[in-house]
Amino acid sequence: MKYLVGISRIFVGILFIISGFIKLNDPVGFSFKLEEYFSPGVLDLAFFEPHALAISIFVVILEVLLGVMLLVGFRVKFTIWSLLLMIIGFTFLTFYSAYFNKVTDCGCFGDAIKLTPWESFTKDIVLLVLIIILFKGKQYITPIFGANAKRIATLVSLVLCIGYCYYVLNHLPAIDFRPYKIGANISEGMTVPEDAPKPIYDYAWRFKVDGEDKVVVTQGNYPEVDGEFLDVETTEVQKGYEPPIHDFTIEKEKMNFADTLLQEPKLVMIIAYDLRKTNKDVYSEVKKVTDKAIKKGYKVIGMSASNNEQTSALKKAHRLNFEFYFTDETALKTIVRSNPGVLVLEKGTIKQKVHYNDLDELTFD
Repeated sequence: MKYLVGISRIFVGILFIISGFIKLNDPVGFSFKLEEYFSPGVLDLAFFEPHALAISIFVVILEVLLGVMLLVGFRVKFTIWSLLLMIIGFTFLTFYSAYFNKVTDCGCFGDAIKLTPWESFTKDIVLLVLIIILFKGKQYITPIFGANAKRIATLVSLVLCIGYCYYVLNHLPAIDFRPYKIGANISEGMTVPEDAPKPIYDYAWRFKVDGEDKVVVTQGNYPEVDGEFLDVETTEVQKGYEPPIHDFTIEKEKMNFADTLLQEPKLVMIIAYDLRKTNKDVYSEVKKVTDKAIKKGYKVIGMSASNNEQTSALKKAHRLNFEFYFTDETALKTIVRSNPGVLVLEKGTIKQKVHYNDLDELTFD
């Protein structure tokens, strides 16, 4: 039992730190995932949605701290109980996602490691078993430092988490795991290779044969059955290749201009996924930046999921010298964790990407 607790302690502690740090690197992204869970179509806890970011920050910092506290052996009883309650909550969410197919990615490891809902649930079940082992054998969780060293280690971890969180919230994630990172080409990210795996489906054909139902399963071909065809059910048994970028459009008047605009040698995108939530105080600086870019020969466009009335009002209020295009809100949230944020592209390749607090870092050749 002592060795089993020791192994579980190391595994759980390290995994909680890694999982928490990945989400701490992008708390805004994790808050978007929480908003999905809180939405009416999932848990219907809409009153939590305005507080999603605060909840996100609290959860990810707590996750890291519990991992540290477990490893150093600080406040063992509190740590074990907190880990148990947290993993029970996570297990419920991942089971709910998997069983009801509501949230297809739990966000357990942010954008760094994508897990299917059932994979996430399995991971949480394993962690739940390990934490129960820790709970049963908590007497074997002995400190590896003295009392003061444990407190200092926990306090330093807390301060570092808060400092790191403050930085990424006011700039951008220090490590970008998304397909829109600097250096990525958006057009290439939407391409499906010729030899990419295709999806595989089972077709359950139902016939009436001699007065009885008969089901024949094939993977595409119509079966030769001497009977009356009734219906067919299709089940995907193996997913095909899905490109990293599969929901990107730049629309205006119901036409998609993505292919044309992504060939521009000098393109600036002002991205504001929701103009009702955007920081309108920074648009005076956005105007200065975009006017400068236009003088340097850049084509400037706005991208938002807001309607024409809202984009027109923003343009008029700040005398913006560029047109807005419509893009899916989820795609815009994925592109940049800033509202607004700015991208500079060269023929579809992202050369610069900044938070609105870092507009002065943009350079236009």
